[in-house]
Amino acid sequence: MSITLNDANIKAALAVIDSDGATLNEKIEMLIEMAGGLQKKPKSPQQLENAIFLYNRGLELCTPDYPLLQARCLSGMGTALRTIPTEGEILLLEAKNAYETALPILEKHASLEEVAELHMNMGVVLQELVPFQKATMQDAIKAYQKAAKIFTGENYPQEFSVLQNNIAIAYLSMPLALNKEEMRQAIAVQSFEEALKWVTLVNYPNEYAMLKNNLANALHHLPTAHPIENNLKSLAAYDEALKVRNLQDTPIEWANTISNKASVLSNLPDDVEHVEIGNYNNLMQAKSYYQEAKKVFSKHGQWKQVEVVKNALEGLEMRLESQYSSSTCSKELNSHD
Repeated sequence: MSITLNDANIKAALAVIDSDGATLNEKIEMLIEMAGGLQKKPKSPQQLENAIFLYNRGLELCTPDYPLLQARCLSGMGTALRTIPTEGEILLLEAKNAYETALPILEKHASLEEVAELHMNMGVVLQELVPFQKATMQDAIKAYQKAAKIFTGENYPQEFSVLQNNIAIAYLSMPLALNKEEMRQAIAVQSFEEALKWVTLVNYPNEYAMLKNNLANALHHLPTAHPIENNLKSLAAYDEALKVRNLQDTPIEWANTISNKASVLSNLPDDVEHVEIGNYNNLMQAKSYYQEAKKVFSKHGQWKQVEVVKNALEGLEMRLESQYSSSTCSKELNSHD
């Protein structure tokens, strides 16, 4: 892991740490604060690697007299490790180990909220380790549920909303028997809706948009005897998410939402009262959304999404040609009449 500490403030702070101008406690706290600042809104993976370097420096300074600071270095390092973009599981396993080492110390010396935050972060790591068969979704859900005992909607709406979102996605990702599929989808919808009781467009816009987007996804795939009604609810939820997500500020999130909306539109008739006339107009609108999303995904190097949208567009083109051909044939028959 390469280290490039070019920030003048960091260099100055490290100089203070190497001097006698601060107490050991102050030096460790300064390192934790600097590392936390780097990983709060990282502009590059390098900043996360630098944060890990600072946390390690803090761990080197920690003595048995500072167990809480040691745990905070480990917890912060775990979050930095899990945030670095990577294809494999190595950094995730390192993050898991850091969290596991920090947990008993935090339980003994820290606040309930700090322990709950670690459980929430541990849940994220466990969820991301599932594809590598290094954890199960049940493990992740248990970690989220421990955090939710402290982060309630009434007292911590922002954290509560993230937890409910993650729990819902975990349930949606669990392989279940077909006869339990409806129950799984229903639990996910319930989790999203529960979170939305505490999060609004005004007070927590980003969490609101995330929940509305994911609620719409769940509604779209929910087994039901009334698919049109559910798809209309999905569209309304996507439109709510798009009140926050836009091309300028959140391009990738915006592209995800409009591509999701395109999927719903492609399955909705143009007139829900007259299903027999087809959905040519909605297909055309869906095509436009997919094309816009593909541009954004390509620009930002989201190649998996590009491939998904590309395949969706190919299927859409076939359906449009089919509907156009059917419409042309119908007009020709009517003219012969």
